[in-house]
Amino acid sequence: MPAPIAPGFQQAELEWDENDQPQSRLYGDVYFSRGSGMAETTHVFLQPSQLAERFAALGANERLVIGETGFGTGLNFLCAWALFERSAPTLASLHFISVEKHPLSHADLQRALALWPELQPHAHQLLDQYVAINPGFQQFRFGRVALTLLVGDALDQLTSLDARIDAWFLDGFAPAKNPEMWQPELFNQLARLSAPGATLATFTSAGDVRRALKDAGFTVKRIPGFGHKWESLKGQFIGTAGEQTKPWFARPSHQPKQRRALVIGAGLAGCASAASLAARGWNVTLLERHEAIAREGSGNPQGVLYLKLSAHGTALSQLVTSGFGYTRRLLRNLQQGQDWDACGVLQIAFDAKEASRQAALAEAFPATLLRAVERDEAEQLAGVVLDNGGMFYPDAGWAHPPALCRWLIERPGIELLRHRHPLELRRAGGNWQALAENEILAEAPVVILAGAADVSQFSQSAWLPLKRIRGQITGLPTTKQSAALRTVLCAKGYVAPSRDGLHTLGASFNFAESDPAASAAEHRANLDMLKEISGDLYQRLNADKDHLDDLLGRVAFRCTSPDYLPIIGPLADPERFASDYAVLAKDARQIPQTPCTWLDGLYVNTAHGSRGLITAPLSGELLAAWLDDAPLPVPRAIAEACHPNRFLLRKLIRRTE
Repeated sequence: MPAPIAPGFQQAELEWDENDQPQSRLYGDVYFSRGSGMAETTHVFLQPSQLAERFAALGANERLVIGETGFGTGLNFLCAWALFERSAPTLASLHFISVEKHPLSHADLQRALALWPELQPHAHQLLDQYVAINPGFQQFRFGRVALTLLVGDALDQLTSLDARIDAWFLDGFAPAKNPEMWQPELFNQLARLSAPGATLATFTSAGDVRRALKDAGFTVKRIPGFGHKWESLKGQFIGTAGEQTKPWFARPSHQPKQRRALVIGAGLAGCASAASLAARGWNVTLLERHEAIAREGSGNPQGVLYLKLSAHGTALSQLVTSGFGYTRRLLRNLQQGQDWDACGVLQIAFDAKEASRQAALAEAFPATLLRAVERDEAEQLAGVVLDNGGMFYPDAGWAHPPALCRWLIERPGIELLRHRHPLELRRAGGNWQALAENEILAEAPVVILAGAADVSQFSQSAWLPLKRIRGQITGLPTTKQSAALRTVLCAKGYVAPSRDGLHTLGASFNFAESDPAASAAEHRANLDMLKEISGDLYQRLNADKDHLDDLLGRVAFRCTSPDYLPIIGPLADPERFASDYAVLAKDARQIPQTPCTWLDGLYVNTAHGSRGLITAPLSGELLAAWLDDAPLPVPRAIAEACHPNRFLLRKLIRRTE
């Protein structure tokens, strides 16, 4: 059985001295020098790593990746970011990866960073995105600078990381006070993740640390320390590369000479894919068959940040937790109240089985993400009468998906072409051509298929096991009484607070029907669901309707996969896959050394189901990481769980046709 997703998680508990500088109550140690934190960072980390020179030497579209143990107040990150902006060419990029077991609260982080006025332009950007900091991988983007914050035990998090680190900052609390951050097993992970010649810098010169780093493959040299410390260390990785990935999950070696991509489908997945590539300097053409973006499943007036979680660390739970944080950070760019609202989501414990499930969740996840509430508190949060308590997600809420799609693609490097409906893909002269009735609509070296179930219409991706599920929402006009609803309510469906004079409720879940028109039967099902959630709200909305055909409704089709995980990544040639790895049908433990035969430059991003508002934005970062050979924004196991090749692999192993 998978382990809980957040064992021992807790936020940092700080004590503040007379100069308003923080110290960890748990470890009894300071986060930075009491003399000058910025000067310490420069002396211990930036200068020994020669970052100014390395930043300046970066070419166009090249990146430098820094790995850090101990994010703390984010001081090292902010200093490296500021130095990067001063030193690096315009088109270069920085990716900073840091692990932190006990992240600071927003208030504590703001108080700590106020100590450095010269860093405030960068600190404000970090603080603006510093929300929903929950266990697992949390992705941030600041233009050409990316931050991946790994929240949890350092060894566990680094073991699951897929990246190549160019420079290491070892900055946990002192070895005597936090020995887990300096153990040989962790240094072995640093070696596994290191690029050839990766540098290392740290404030400590303890003998045990020096010897363990040497054993892991690093040279180390003692250098003058900062302040009262006699010595610190710098070093370089001279060992061999880490273990090889299974070939069917390896990164494609094909790198197009031109950073141009064609994205087919302008819903959330397509817009997120375009935005993440554009942020990395790609030129993207976005094809949409309708007259505007977000006209299919991403076009509902209100989508709910609904976290369907498991009490154990399943792939889906980890993806949802990371995706939720990333979406919440993006939503802060929209107009609150009109395009989104962090009103919270209340999952009602409507029966004994659901109550038991919620109790397990409360044990597995931190209170910063979710907490159990009794009926009285649930009613206070909701503003309406309820029959049960439930689980409250304080950072969640609702969003208007079309507004998020518009924001994602309103940036340089993205061209939107409407009324373009390609039906065929053809490879010619190093480019993929998107065609309709033999007319070339657009072409590029890279194509991302992001059109939900329409992905299966292309011969190259027809083998993907996609399902279409009809969903209908119902819109009820806001009344004076219903305006009291303050939070999203979820049970077997959902109802959201008012937006533009309407409450959205739904959605139906119908595999059998394909009619795109709203039906009276599904309106009735939505109204019955509303009554089960709250009979009081049902009455406030005057929902006891006789003429259901007069109700406002909208039908869209979810796209999902057999395992309910999205499908994100490069596409392989299915026939070559079956022949190259046929031995797996006899022995699934074999790992053939034959490289996977990829359809060079062809990628897919689809099957987000009913969780698209949470998983699709982060999927753009994952897809761009595959394409750009960048650090993955999710654990390697999660990226593999979402990989298209998982289905080809299962077909071989299970010997199914």
